[in-house]
Amino acid sequence: MPVSAPDRTRFRRTAEPGPARSRGAVAVAALLCAALVTAGCADKTDDASSIVRTTTNIAGAGVVGADRDTATACPQPSAPDAGAGATRSVTHVAGVTEVPADPQRIVVLTSSALDAVCAVGLWERVAGAVTLDGPRPQPMYLGYGVLEVPSIGPIGAPDPARVAELKPDLILGDVAPAGGDYAALSAIAPTVLIGSGASWQSDFMAYAAGLNRRDAAESALRNYRTEARDLGTALNAGQSQASVLRFTADTTRVQGSDTFAGQILADVGVQRPTAQRGTSFDVATDELATLAEGDIVYVMFAGETGEDHGRQIMRSDEFEALGAATDRRVFAVDDTIWHTTGLTAARAVLTDLRNSLNGYVTD
Repeated sequence: MPVSAPDRTRFRRTAEPGPARSRGAVAVAALLCAALVTAGCADKTDDASSIVRTTTNIAGAGVVGADRDTATACPQPSAPDAGAGATRSVTHVAGVTEVPADPQRIVVLTSSALDAVCAVGLWERVAGAVTLDGPRPQPMYLGYGVLEVPSIGPIGAPDPARVAELKPDLILGDVAPAGGDYAALSAIAPTVLIGSGASWQSDFMAYAAGLNRRDAAESALRNYRTEARDLGTALNAGQSQASVLRFTADTTRVQGSDTFAGQILADVGVQRPTAQRGTSFDVATDELATLAEGDIVYVMFAGETGEDHGRQIMRSDEFEALGAATDRRVFAVDDTIWHTTGLTAARAVLTDLRNSLNGYVTD
């Protein structure tokens, strides 16, 4: 299933405030901090002085992932693909590049690239990364360790001078604008930019090719597919119809089959309401009864303005009249997980489904 351009954000800056970290997302992150778990991508613990205590409920929706354990988000390092030679030729959207067979200092230009590096166990080799807007420089679902990765500038605008200072032997990202100035970056180190893949899984494999970890990536994907299938069986997922809504500053958008969230639900076998079985679309408040109803409703917020708009809609008579709202089966999920791409994020969505699909909001 191809991912449409508006939804393949990889935390890019666009007219839609998709990548900005919402207060709802901060709720998830902050409560993770409160748990004081060991970092998923490092032997670090969060500084207790930085804990922000917040609610587990947003306009009647239960926040999912408040107790997320990131201790095993990033697995142990994987081995490079077999083969002789110190370098490999990688074909990507910007050409053919000779990359190290086993890169040691990696700079990532997107959060999805950081997710991929984490997924094959190489996060500790990340020498630098672009940073997100908001209170946390990196997605919290990857663990506290990534917060200490040096910044090379904001997402969409990496600073070649900062990159050069870090002396990377591989730069990994996607097409412009997230990739920045390819000529300047490739003059610093071998640079691999992936293009628009057919799905998040193909994007992940493209990143893995740049890392020379195709074998490890294929194994990780097989494990994910098995986990998704087994989870669907355990939850009897085929008996549930899940509606998925994303609030921006001024729209309510159904997340269809062309989105990351829609693809994960399909992998698990969760059914969608009849009206949501195609690609994404915007829905007006007076259309909620026919286009947004489901056995369960998942909501996500695109930044603070998205949450402000979402709260307004969720407190409307039309939303409160939905069966899922009446039954207290509306759950708020982290936009930085459900509206991105990446294997690590996909596994986090599975955890969210495990903890909510057959649940009810109790507080």
